[in-house]
Amino acid sequence: MSLQQDVPPVAEPITVALVDDQRLLREGLRTLLELQPDVRVIGEASDGIEAEALVARLQPRVMLMDLRMPRRDGVEATQRITSRWPGVRILVLTTYDDDQLVFAALDAGAAGYLLKDVGSDALADAIRAASRGEAPLQPRIAGKVLRRLRSHRGNAARLQNAVDLTARETEVLRLLGTGATNREIAERLVLTDGTVKNYISAILSKTGLHDRTQAALYAVQHGVS
Repeated sequence: MSLQQDVPPVAEPITVALVDDQRLLREGLRTLLELQPDVRVIGEASDGIEAEALVARLQPRVMLMDLRMPRRDGVEATQRITSRWPGVRILVLTTYDDDQLVFAALDAGAAGYLLKDVGSDALADAIRAASRGEAPLQPRIAGKVLRRLRSHRGNAARLQNAVDLTARETEVLRLLGTGATNREIAERLVLTDGTVKNYISAILSKTGLHDRTQAALYAVQHGVS
């Protein structure tokens, strides 16, 4: 009689695609990531148009996305990809840390934002975090996000009891507070993307807020649930 030991299943590697207009950088990233046993690079693209076509073919779990590229930049590519394939986690990897680009990328649906001076171990950890549904940000990028949220805190506090939202608007606002994208809200509530946009416009109009970030902060601060 033989004893059979249970062997733990081997986890599937995290599939990653690289998007950058510099071929040498893509090759370097591939070399670094191939040293990680749980990461597998399955494709490369040199601009946003190629990136969207790559996702349509390969459906990577995580995509490392540069921002400044020819033909279609990373912000537009991020918005298009996350709208069509919400399961793809886009992790920005760029040299630019100015506020406009940071918030444009995050508003477009990026799961995280890293600068190209990040270490190889930290990059691999960020890929794992993004794959788990987390939002990895380098410390100085996280600081920008916190400062932006704090700058809106006073406006949100003044609105606490001044809003009369419908039940559906309240539900959309609650999901905004969780960080859900328009597509994710539409899927959760069985609505079209256009209908979700209309609800968000109504919420912003009623609250006097200016954008999704302020609406999400309002939901969190006032316990919308």
